[in-house]
Amino acid sequence: MKLTFLGATHEVTGSCYYLEACGKNILIDCGLEQGRDTYENQEIPVLSADIDVVLLTHAHMDHSGKLPLLVNEGFRGDIHSTSATSALCNIMLRDSAHIQMAEAEWKNRKGKRAGDKSAAPIYDMEDALATIRKFVPHEYAETFQLYEGLKVRFTDVGHLLGSASIELWITENEITKKIVFSGDIGNINQPLINDPEYITEADYVIMESTYGDRNHNESPDYIAELTEAIQSTFDRGGNLVIPSFAVGRTQVLLYYIRKIKDDRLIKGHGNFKVYVDSPLAVEATQIFHDYMTGYFDKDAMELVNKGINPLSFPGLSTSITSDESKAINFDDQPKIIISAAGMCDAGRIRHHLKHNLWREDSTILFVGHQSVGTLGRIILDGAQEVKLFGEEIQVRAQVKQLSGVSGHADRDGLLRWLSAYEKKPERVFVIHGEDSVCELFRDYISKELGHNAVAPFSGETYDLLSNVCVREGSKMLVEPKETVVAAGKVDNVFERLVQAGKRLAAVIQHNKGGANKDLAKLTSQINSLSDKWDRN
Repeated sequence: MKLTFLGATHEVTGSCYYLEACGKNILIDCGLEQGRDTYENQEIPVLSADIDVVLLTHAHMDHSGKLPLLVNEGFRGDIHSTSATSALCNIMLRDSAHIQMAEAEWKNRKGKRAGDKSAAPIYDMEDALATIRKFVPHEYAETFQLYEGLKVRFTDVGHLLGSASIELWITENEITKKIVFSGDIGNINQPLINDPEYITEADYVIMESTYGDRNHNESPDYIAELTEAIQSTFDRGGNLVIPSFAVGRTQVLLYYIRKIKDDRLIKGHGNFKVYVDSPLAVEATQIFHDYMTGYFDKDAMELVNKGINPLSFPGLSTSITSDESKAINFDDQPKIIISAAGMCDAGRIRHHLKHNLWREDSTILFVGHQSVGTLGRIILDGAQEVKLFGEEIQVRAQVKQLSGVSGHADRDGLLRWLSAYEKKPERVFVIHGEDSVCELFRDYISKELGHNAVAPFSGETYDLLSNVCVREGSKMLVEPKETVVAAGKVDNVFERLVQAGKRLAAVIQHNKGGANKDLAKLTSQINSLSDKWDRN
């Protein structure tokens, strides 16, 4: 019974944990690293083909985004998650594959002119579709037998539709240990989804610490701020353009705009139009609609039980095709345009910025975090002009930022989640936080609250039967390098060939003990392939 930490150790993204239990190789999450990368992550210590099963906390790419790569490298097991997570991954993994392929194609066009080596996406659409077929959905509070000696339950953690903490009961040598992976712990009082549910017992807890060093500000009056932005923009005769993340944030906006319309808070503009211009956001909104029961909070369900769709209202239009998207900018009436991507570095939002940034009567309203270096951050920081599609665009529109409620629990929220355990766990592992934050949170819960807590580095392994570290983690820093693909690193074609070779080696091992006739046929096929491609 051993646990190895691979990703999101002293960092926020790339969650991945390897559990050896009951003779099985298990992954909990398999996420992409996004943004700044601080420490070198260690590889999964076994071949992808030897991983038996994956347990997934939620659909965000920093937790699920490398699953298609795992499949590409030979993983053939099941992926267990909540039903809503499975549905969201269906669209998000396909979208991620599209991004990987488009970015690789762009790099190859550029690299060909410079004489650079060709690049391949880390996975393609075929890998994403194969991954989606492996999902096995479950509902909250359902306890299921994964293998003999291993039971699992998903518990609502209030971070995203379908997000969960994972509870595992493992029995080896007649000893049972309970392990809890927190996943991303949600903030309280978020619209649509429930507050986190609290777990009361565990032998080991692996918990996130994203905001372990600070608390959020007092919750803003989101509806009042949004109402003011709409009213003032429409009164000037302009458009309210909102760059928004397709999954989660867009649905929250629709929830609030429905409330604003229902309460007739906007004066003098009748049944104003709202456009959602993002195929991914449209699909995600449909999933939110399909998974209301069991996933929405009490307030949202009260609307549903009255026959009211919390995410729909008169005047709402959605755009799927590029022609539908272009037509929005030929509508002269003041309107709200919600479009992806949320940081303005790609997607249809860039077209809407081109048509509205120069207009003094329009407003660009940011509703989510803008990372340093992104177009959204450049605009928010006061740029006078920006370049879009090769054209310099003057920034004359009003630029505002809506105070948002984070999807992550703050320091008090994390402590509230941890304090729910009636008995202190044998050990608490602090992960999913920036380097200094992990250490600060670990030190606080150790020295002030009396927990046996550690902040492991990538590659660190613990024997959970004896509660002993059997392998130290790596503290090797990442050398600064150019990021080529926003969602992940680009592997070249030869590296993918090496991975295919590893997969073939696993296939050979899995055929040990097979019929001589079948083994001879496989040998002949491998030798034939080798003869064809041997360059020596």
